[in-house]
Amino acid sequence: MRRRRAAATAVLALLALAAYIGWTLIRVDHHGAQVEKWSLKSRLLGRSIDEVGVVPKGGGRRPLLVLLHGRGGSPDGMLHQELFDALRDLGDRAPAVVVVNGGDHSFYHDRRDGRWGSYVLREAVPDAVRRLGADPRRVAIGGNSMGGYGALLAASRDDRFCAVGGHSAALWPEPGATAEGAFDDAADYARNDVYGTSTWNPAVWRGTRVWMDVGRDDPFRQADQDFAAALRRAGVRVTEHVWPGDHSDDYFKKHLGRYIAWYARVLASCRR
Repeated sequence: MRRRRAAATAVLALLALAAYIGWTLIRVDHHGAQVEKWSLKSRLLGRSIDEVGVVPKGGGRRPLLVLLHGRGGSPDGMLHQELFDALRDLGDRAPAVVVVNGGDHSFYHDRRDGRWGSYVLREAVPDAVRRLGADPRRVAIGGNSMGGYGALLAASRDDRFCAVGGHSAALWPEPGATAEGAFDDAADYARNDVYGTSTWNPAVWRGTRVWMDVGRDDPFRQADQDFAAALRRAGVRVTEHVWPGDHSDDYFKKHLGRYIAWYARVLASCRR
């Protein structure tokens, strides 16, 4: 009996040690940045939405970077160590950051289950400017996958953004190619066709700096590259990268520091 108890105690001790080590490994160092969480009561969506903001160490009236998460993600899921490392490295040039909640698969556009696109532009961004004490004349927007599509859509419809980034952006050249749940139907796709604006209305992009990047093995690679090429032909300032990788969170985290540094450079000279 004593041996069994000793063995059980040893197993529990090992499990506790493993849990502690695991917690230590995933703990994120904020480097003095302040993380703020709040619930935004959205009139447009008819519900309360959880949002997350980050104010870099030192505070002050900073430009604002709006980040949109991918499908099935959440604002908390965007708070990677790489984000806080990048903000620390930028020092006084680092923007305040808000991660806007897009639900599971809203794709950040107005659709049957809610006015998600209007909520981003009319509620979430102004609310973040106020809460985080950011400069409303210097705002950029970017996102990953579903969020990349949403960021491009927002920038095509509102000229407040100095810069927009599509990181592994979920773009489709036609409604029949879209992922299930991304749009309500073909008419919904047509009303929110970001891909098509690169050819039939490229003027909406000319006052905004555009960044596009995608992994070599990403299924969205061709659509993203075609979109960027069409913008360049129309005279839009596009920064484009194709890096090794696929459509994964690991790819996004690997390059997150480069994204943040680019946004900071553009925002430093922006005045809307």
